[in-house]
Amino acid sequence: MRASGFHDETLRLNVPEAPVAQGVVMPNGAHRIEGLKGVRMNKAITDGLVLMPPAFEDGLAVWSSEDGTPGSATYDGAANAALVAADADFGGCLEIVKNDTLTKLRYMGETPLQPGMYLQIKARVKAISGNLPTVRIAGWAGNASLAHVNGLTEIGGETTLTAYGDVVEVTAIVGSGRRGGVDMPWGLDAVYGHFGLDLTGANGGTVRVDDIEIEDVSQWFLADSSGMIDVRDYGAVGDGVTDASGAFNAANAAAAGRKVIVPEGVYHLANTVSFTEEVVFDGTVTMPADKRLVQRKNFHLNAYIDAFGSEVEGLKRAIQAMFYYTDHDSLDMRGRRIELDEPLDVAAITGADSLEVRRVIRNGQITVNASSNWDNDVATSTASYSATSPKTLSNVTNIANIQIGSLVTGTGVGREVYVRDVNVGNQSLTLSQPLYGPNSSQTYTFTRFKYVFDFSGLSKLSQFHLSDVELLCNGRASGVMLSPGGNNFQLRDCHIKSPLNRGVTSIGGGCQDLHIDRCSFVSNEPTVSATARQSVAFNINSNDCKIRDNRFQRFGHTGIVYGNGHMFIGNHWFQGDEDTDSPRVAGLVFTYPNVKSIVTGNYIDNSYIEMTNEHDAAPDFSSEYSFGGLTITGNIFTANDVASYFSWIVIKPYGPGHFLQGLAVQNNTFKALNGFIERVDRVDTTFADLEYNSTRNVTFEGNTFNGVSQITVNPVSAEYTQSTASTAWVLDPSGYLPFGGWARVVEGLVFRNVLTDASGNAVSAMPYVTVNHGSSNNQIRLTFPQAVKGTVNMIARMDRPI
Repeated sequence: MRASGFHDETLRLNVPEAPVAQGVVMPNGAHRIEGLKGVRMNKAITDGLVLMPPAFEDGLAVWSSEDGTPGSATYDGAANAALVAADADFGGCLEIVKNDTLTKLRYMGETPLQPGMYLQIKARVKAISGNLPTVRIAGWAGNASLAHVNGLTEIGGETTLTAYGDVVEVTAIVGSGRRGGVDMPWGLDAVYGHFGLDLTGANGGTVRVDDIEIEDVSQWFLADSSGMIDVRDYGAVGDGVTDASGAFNAANAAAAGRKVIVPEGVYHLANTVSFTEEVVFDGTVTMPADKRLVQRKNFHLNAYIDAFGSEVEGLKRAIQAMFYYTDHDSLDMRGRRIELDEPLDVAAITGADSLEVRRVIRNGQITVNASSNWDNDVATSTASYSATSPKTLSNVTNIANIQIGSLVTGTGVGREVYVRDVNVGNQSLTLSQPLYGPNSSQTYTFTRFKYVFDFSGLSKLSQFHLSDVELLCNGRASGVMLSPGGNNFQLRDCHIKSPLNRGVTSIGGGCQDLHIDRCSFVSNEPTVSATARQSVAFNINSNDCKIRDNRFQRFGHTGIVYGNGHMFIGNHWFQGDEDTDSPRVAGLVFTYPNVKSIVTGNYIDNSYIEMTNEHDAAPDFSSEYSFGGLTITGNIFTANDVASYFSWIVIKPYGPGHFLQGLAVQNNTFKALNGFIERVDRVDTTFADLEYNSTRNVTFEGNTFNGVSQITVNPVSAEYTQSTASTAWVLDPSGYLPFGGWARVVEGLVFRNVLTDASGNAVSAMPYVTVNHGSSNNQIRLTFPQAVKGTVNMIARMDRPI
């Protein structure tokens, strides 16, 4: 039965299979066929494509003695060719006398080729007389423009005939991919071929050729039958050099719901490749840094590690893809542990300048290996500063060696001031915060810490989250550096362990609305004395940050916080050491005077809350809001083996004229162990004292005190007894008043019993009140019209409530 060329999806040709031949394997994969006479293989129709050439007996006008292209010479009427009607082995066949060094036989029909299709061309030949030639399958490759595709292999293996009458079968496979067993890999440019055979070797011999058969053997290469598409079928070559981008994209387009397989080998991708179908990597890929591999159906870290053959490169490439359009908002690390030898410079990895759509990296661990790539870079430069340009250093020497993200230190520089931008041409730097008191020209030190995740190269990063990620910094690297701009960066359920210098660093406004929730920060300095530590868990330069339910262990400072609108809720930070009667340092430092923030429900251990204005180029008070706007409520304060002068709440003005304006310290528990402290509050007057006569709206009440020599209350309700009759009673509530405040207001006076004169006679007299009495303005004087004695209950304040 011979197919007519008609095809319908419901049509199935029911042709009996040919008998199995018994044969002898010959060199080059050919077979000598014995005992198979008069049998022809099926003429196949594959997916609507007619593959099988017609029989010779149907006419020789379609059989060329050249390449088979239109207009080429045919065997119809050729002097060296004849049809044989009834050969004993072949039935009808073609007899050819070999007169030329290369004698060709080509079917002039355009046998189609598609990506993923593999065709086996088969011919049975026998020598009749004369010299014995060599036989091989051959073809001519044509492209969509009907032109020849140069540079391809167009011949199969050669077999020399060795005896007259012996039937020899020669075969070759042609297809798009360089696959094992494919003799003629033609790639994607060739879309059809003219197939047949060549006779080479000595001239003068006569051979007979049975009808040439072409069969679809694509199933041998695990395409449709396995539900997988092989990129080699679309021209990919795993030599690490040949660009396979087009082949990968073509394979993906053809998959139509099937998996794409990348077999063993190294495949170079010169351009971005985007897989919309699931892809399985047995081999690996290489590609330029600015090109992307996108795996939309299996976007997770393992898939990228498989693709690039490297955990680190896989992580980088997955992050790169995530920054663009992958149909995924998150990268799941699948619990993998990645070992890093250098920082993850996200801007360099992604080639992006900014990102403001939600992206998440979750569920993995990164550990830092020993490497000089983590060493801090240090530069020193002389620069000029003026408070009129509070965030600029100008005339900076050695500026080319100063990196964005460097910590700035020097005279008059507050804590956690960083280089936000560098202008080499102008010899100027932009700072994250103003400087409170440098010389107009001086030497500064610029220290660039190295971070596991470094986002500083991005101008803006918003809504980026790290979730369930552990950074094992191992005392070699810092944790996360934020971008200079952006908002809503989040760390959730993360662990940052043993950072060398910093946990999370903001060098600009990228910390706006920063969220740190349920994270654990463990410093690299647990055995170092508290005052000798240099590490900082996090710093903030903007507003509206939420720091909740975290644990911070033995950092130099837990947080250096600028801006306002912050919430610190449910955290535990502790900064003790093994020393006895030793000093402690600030845990939470507010550097913006009026912070509009709450510190609620925290466990504040062996450290204190400090309020400063060190990030102010003009730290003297000048018509701005002063210290306050802070609610400290429901916290546990504890200290162990600390110096007696330790206090849990400290105000440190960096210039004169400042005062308290809106501070509530309520319902907290203060407890000192292994020794008493003097009081829970104090003013650090290193630079200036407070202006106490301007204090407004301070509440210090409902707190409990243990191990504290002098409790603090405002307003304070105290009882005083005047034992000797006097016209002037001096009442001293100063010990109770917060921060050494003045006795500014008396809210109430109630005499416990009758006032009497020196003789014990009852006296009906009312005093007038003098506030801010005494050399320190912290006493109250009651002046009576006559000398009296007795007991009075007084409610006094160190502030004016309105």
